[in-house]
Amino acid sequence: MRARTAILCSVADQGVAALTNILVLVAAARLSTVDDFARFSAVYLVFTVLLGVSGAYTGQPLVLRRGAGEDVRGACRSAVVFTVGASAALGGLLAAVCLFVPGDTARALVMLGAVLPVVLGQDALRYAFSTLHSPHLALVADLLRLTCVLGALSAQGYGATPARLILVWGLSAVPALVLSAALLHRSTAGAPLLLRPMLRRGHLGQRFVVEFGVGNATGQLSVLGLGAVGNPLLVGALRGATTLFGPLNVLFTSATSFGPPLLGRIGDERRRVRATAGLAAVLAATAALWATALALLPGRAGRELLGDTWPTAAALLPATGTQYAAMAAGTCGLLALRMLDPRTTLSIQVVFSLTAVALMAGGYALGGVPGAAWGLCLGSVCKAAATWTRVVGLLRRSPATGETVSADALPSAP
Repeated sequence: MRARTAILCSVADQGVAALTNILVLVAAARLSTVDDFARFSAVYLVFTVLLGVSGAYTGQPLVLRRGAGEDVRGACRSAVVFTVGASAALGGLLAAVCLFVPGDTARALVMLGAVLPVVLGQDALRYAFSTLHSPHLALVADLLRLTCVLGALSAQGYGATPARLILVWGLSAVPALVLSAALLHRSTAGAPLLLRPMLRRGHLGQRFVVEFGVGNATGQLSVLGLGAVGNPLLVGALRGATTLFGPLNVLFTSATSFGPPLLGRIGDERRRVRATAGLAAVLAATAALWATALALLPGRAGRELLGDTWPTAAALLPATGTQYAAMAAGTCGLLALRMLDPRTTLSIQVVFSLTAVALMAGGYALGGVPGAAWGLCLGSVCKAAATWTRVVGLLRRSPATGETVSADALPSAP
């Protein structure tokens, strides 16, 4: 596939995936009371963390592989099988534990455990198609999933419980999972299935999981913690605000998860970094324009989107919009570092993600929910500045060799 076509298919696929996630949250907000949406948001946040862990452990090392030989095809097949098996075990454990816990949130977590292999398996297949330079196959499967989600959620009535919505959302991904699995089997039939290397010490995914844990999951779990010990509506407010920026979330995910196979086609190292810097500028400008459009949205239209959650989410738009502009720069900076040397990003993730958590907690203590949002914004600004400082430092110390560090080139043990 030509580079331009591959880029268009990848961006379109990420757009469809983002739209699916947005519609799920919008539908939940419209079908739920404020309290039920807060519960649904908490459970969906747990899924988001698990999705990020799965992508970090299997997906991100996979897309760093280069070539199209039998080894790459076997790696794609192995990553998908490993994800489905691991998520089935984890989902079963989650459902078994929460089954004996009272409350609507626990019941929703039981449903999440039941559908976890479906939703994580379908996401792993998207990484496999990207690695195989077949993003059009991922696009077809995600279009099918979007259609099924719309049909399933449109059949629900107002007042549906969080558990029911989670179950309906998860099962709606089954057709897309089956289609994706059939397409992958056609592309990787006969390739070796090697699961043991993904469990060995030194697997690159272990490093990426740590980065995700301190980079993304820490902040999300901190929101849950503040909601538990402080104001429970904090989770729904922040989740509602970030839902409005769903298209940007997908673009960011596309850059970090599916950008390396596309940017890797640029032969020179410094040109790749310049292209990544240009992408950061475009994404930051897009975030600013999107935030402006949302700020000008009439209240009636906002309530059509988020229902009763709209007033609290709208109050956070200035902070969240500024945060997403900073996140655009930071995300592309991490992408540049990942292509230069994947081992250089861990320290930045640890230091500045924990800094963002501290700033969020401090902001909440000083100014409540808006203060927490501005704290997260300041943390994103600091992280972006540190990331690009590291990129410039690496370029100054290394010659322009045009080489990219792939997953296979890294040592097998720390």
